[in-house]
Amino acid sequence: MKIAVLSDIHGNLEALRACLAHAAREGADLHVFLGDLVGYGADPVACLGLLADHAGRGALLVRGNHDEAALGGLCENMNDDAREAAYWTRSRLSTAERDFLAALPLTVRRDRLFFVHAGADAPEKWNYITSKVQAGRCMDASPTAVTFAGHVHHQSLYFSAGSVRVFQPVPGVPIPLSPRQRWLAIAGSVGQPRDGNNAAAYALYDEEERMLTYFRVPYDHMTAARKIIVAGLPARLAWRLQRGK
Repeated sequence: MKIAVLSDIHGNLEALRACLAHAAREGADLHVFLGDLVGYGADPVACLGLLADHAGRGALLVRGNHDEAALGGLCENMNDDAREAAYWTRSRLSTAERDFLAALPLTVRRDRLFFVHAGADAPEKWNYITSKVQAGRCMDASPTAVTFAGHVHHQSLYFSAGSVRVFQPVPGVPIPLSPRQRWLAIAGSVGQPRDGNNAAAYALYDEEERMLTYFRVPYDHMTAARKIIVAGLPARLAWRLQRGK
């Protein structure tokens, strides 16, 4: 089975549709969405509608910190732009959409794979995995040898072979995941990449072949940016889509 892993959509409908279309062409059999479905972008309702349809067809979803922020609270740990976007998103969601987000778990296990938005060691704390030490804690806490996470808006791959090492994947190049090692795949962001490349990011895992491939997918980022401006959201959020950082 080929599993498309998409994270940090952030209400970006154009990017989400582009990645789903790309994953379909790659033969994806199952979709997993690693949280932060909303926040920042101007299309939270449309994105949640699309994701709910996929959930009804068997897709797996977990909750992210921006999804939680959209449900309530003061969002005091967020920066000004993120907080404003969270309040704006919150005001657009219906009861049904809020219930959908509230029902999402923090983690999901599927056979030999584990899915989480942030770190597996403390998923509710929304810690960023930006070092080998943090990646090691996540892998140690995971109940499986292969873990997928999001939260960090760039793609990377960590593995443990006595010590923790990090590998920078090349888009489109399959990576064999040896069963003798533990792996942590950071999927990147569909809706707000931050590595200087404005193309949407996701990953595809072939369970049978144990092959992981990262992808970058160009999309109509200018339309997504214009929607942010029209909605009255912070202009910096539109700028980030254009610059990819």
